[in-house]
Amino acid sequence: MTNRRQFLQVASAAAAGATLSSSLLSSRVLSEDKVGNGKEPFKISLAEWSLHRSLRDASKNITNMDFPRISKEEFGIDAVEYVNQFFKDKANDQKYLTELKTRCEDLGVKSLLIMCDGEGQLGDPNDAKRKTAVENHYRWVDAAKFLGCHSIRVNAASSGSYEEQMKLAADGLRSLSEYAKPHGLNVIVENHGGLSSNGAWLAATIAKTEMDNCGTLPDFGNFYLTRGANPEMYDRYKGVEELMPAAKAVSAKSHDFDDDGNETNTDFFKMMEIVLRHGYHGYVGIEYEGGKVSEYEGIRLTKALLERVAAKFAKA
Repeated sequence: MTNRRQFLQVASAAAAGATLSSSLLSSRVLSEDKVGNGKEPFKISLAEWSLHRSLRDASKNITNMDFPRISKEEFGIDAVEYVNQFFKDKANDQKYLTELKTRCEDLGVKSLLIMCDGEGQLGDPNDAKRKTAVENHYRWVDAAKFLGCHSIRVNAASSGSYEEQMKLAADGLRSLSEYAKPHGLNVIVENHGGLSSNGAWLAATIAKTEMDNCGTLPDFGNFYLTRGANPEMYDRYKGVEELMPAAKAVSAKSHDFDDDGNETNTDFFKMMEIVLRHGYHGYVGIEYEGGKVSEYEGIRLTKALLERVAAKFAKA
C-alpha cells in the first residue's frame, strides 16, 4: 500500500501534471471543439450510451445506423458520440462506415468521437497483452478518422500499485497516441472506475504520456473508486476540476431528476461553472443512465437542464 508520504508525492506530481497539461493546451492551436464561438457557453451532443437499453432491445428495431437520425429528429441534437459496442464488427467495414457517414451528412449531424470498450487493458502489466490492447484500438482510430471524429475515448485500466499503474497506463496511452497523432486524432480517457476515477491519478497519468493529443473526458458521475454495496467515491467536483486542464470532451452524466428538473446527484450549475472556468466551450455530451423515466425522457430532461445552465452562463 502507498503510504501517506508517497501519496502526497504523487498528488504533487498530479498537480504538476495538471499545470503541464494546461500549459500544453495554451501553447498550441486548439481544436474547434475546444473553442467557443463567442455566442454560446457550450454546445450539446448526445452520447449513444444514453440509448443502450433501446439498442439492445430487439423489439425496438433500432441499430447504431439509426442513432444519428434519432439524435437529430427526436432531440434536435446534431452532434453524436458513438459507442463501439453497438457496431463492434464494423470498424473495418468500409461499406458500413460509408453508409453511416452519408447518413450523418444528409442529416447535418456531426460525428465527434467513438467510445471504445472491450479491447484489452492499455495498462496491462503483461507487455505483450498491453501491446495487443494498443493495436486493438488502431481500427477505431481509423474508423473515427473516416467518420470525421476528433477523438476516440479509451479506458486506462491496469493493476498493481498506484505508481505502477500510472507508469503502465501512460505507456499504453503514449503508444496509442503516437499512432493516432498522424491521423489528427486525440486519445482521451474517461474516469471509468478504479484509479481512473481518481482525478489526481488520471491527470498525472495523462501528463506522463507527454503527448499533446492525449487528454481526458471528464464524466460527471463515474467517480467510483470501488463498486459494491458500499462503494468508495472520489469527490466528483474535485475530480472534474483536476481533469479539465487536459479535457477534449465532457460527459454530462445524469440519472435522476427532482420536480424542478435538476439532476439529484450532480449540481449541473456548479459542475458547468468548473468546466467553463477552464476555458472549455466545446461539446458537452448527454449521457443519461437512469431508470426512473424512459431513455428518451431522460435525454430530454438532461438537455433541458443543460439549456437552462447555458442560458444562465450566457448572461454572465
